[in-house]
Amino acid sequence: MKLSTFSRTLSLACAGLSIGLVAGPALANAELAQKKNCMACHAVDKKLVGPAYKDVAAKYAKDKNAVATLSAKIIKGGSGVWGPVPMPANAQVNEAEAKQLATWVLSLK
Repeated sequence: MKLSTFSRTLSLACAGLSIGLVAGPALANAELAQKKNCMACHAVDKKLVGPAYKDVAAKYAKDKNAVATLSAKIIKGGSGVWGPVPMPANAQVNEAEAKQLATWVLSLK
C-alpha cells in the first residue's frame, strides 16, 4: 500500500471512529458525509452548526416520507426547522447520494 493510500485510509477510519462508526456500510456512509462536507456542520451525537443526526432521526422517526423530505432538504437546503441558521443547498450531492445520506441519518438512533 502506498503511503498516500495508507494515509487516506487511516484518515477515513479515524473520521468514522470519531463519529462513532467503525465498519461496513456505516463507514461508507460516514465517508460520503465527510466527502460531501456534511460533517462540517453536523455530527452524529452533538449539535454543531446544525442539529445532531440522532436528533434529526428522532424528529422524523414517525414520518413515512422522511427519506424523501430529508433528501430534498439535503439538496435544496432549508430554514426554520432547527432554528435561525439556514442549511445551504448542496448542489454537489446528487439524488442517489441524498437518499443514501437521508437513510443513514434516519438509521442513527
